[in-house]
Amino acid sequence: MWHSVSLKAPAEQAEALSEALMEAGALSVSIEDADAGTDAEKPQFGEPGSINERLWDHSVVIALFDADADIPVLLAAAVSEAGLDSVPDFSVETVEEQNWVQLTQAQFDPIHINDQLWIVPSWHTAPDPAAINIEMDPGMAFGTGSHPTTRLCLQWLCGAVRPGLSVLDYGCGSGILGIAAARLGAGEVLGCDIDTAAVEASAANAVRNRVANARWQDSAYPVTGLYDIVVANILTNPLCVLAPTLVARVKPGGRLALSGVLATQADQVIAAYAPWVALEVGDEHEGWIRLEGTKAC
Repeated sequence: MWHSVSLKAPAEQAEALSEALMEAGALSVSIEDADAGTDAEKPQFGEPGSINERLWDHSVVIALFDADADIPVLLAAAVSEAGLDSVPDFSVETVEEQNWVQLTQAQFDPIHINDQLWIVPSWHTAPDPAAINIEMDPGMAFGTGSHPTTRLCLQWLCGAVRPGLSVLDYGCGSGILGIAAARLGAGEVLGCDIDTAAVEASAANAVRNRVANARWQDSAYPVTGLYDIVVANILTNPLCVLAPTLVARVKPGGRLALSGVLATQADQVIAAYAPWVALEVGDEHEGWIRLEGTKAC
């Protein structure tokens, strides 16, 4: 059993309080938006190249302590260390021992992409054995099919991939897009990512899904060759920076699909690719969009 302590803190002092709580003996600490679920909520997307001086206007710091911890004493010490004038209002909840593996697994059900494709965690039975079922468990690398951007890319691949086409998945994460392309009939698949853990996860997931025609590499090494399909599910800023690189890998007449882009950022990405490919919004889901286009022959 543990105690979960929630304290409202000024946004500019939340980070210092978080560090002080860890020094005071907290097992873990997180900072969340105190306005979450209200009209004042401020989503944070953490794009590379963007720096936020603070996360939210109003923060709540949540610290986990052992059951026998003297909460008032520890909070007083942390508040003093963080330079706050007094202990903020706080609440304490008891966290009971649970089967955390079972609890986590219960949060992930099979994901229906369309009638052709399902994403199925390893502890579930495939709902439709006749469909393409990709076995994918939550892990360190992004991409289980649950995020809107991943779904948008998977749905597009179902219509774009034809037998024998070559596919480049730039920023492969868990490898889900490349694996889906291979299972849909692609003849050659290359997935690359700047994160070596993602490359390793992709290779392992490919083996699990009996995909032998896919290669995975660290994007620190040059990506060469031309591909019939290039798909990148990253974020707006890196997609704009990578525009010349990604377009250069698309065959003349080949297709490009980009996601990780908010609807409000569409014009920014379209403008970045305009010298080479005319992109348009192909679909939108929960505020995220997929941009797609064809490279001129």
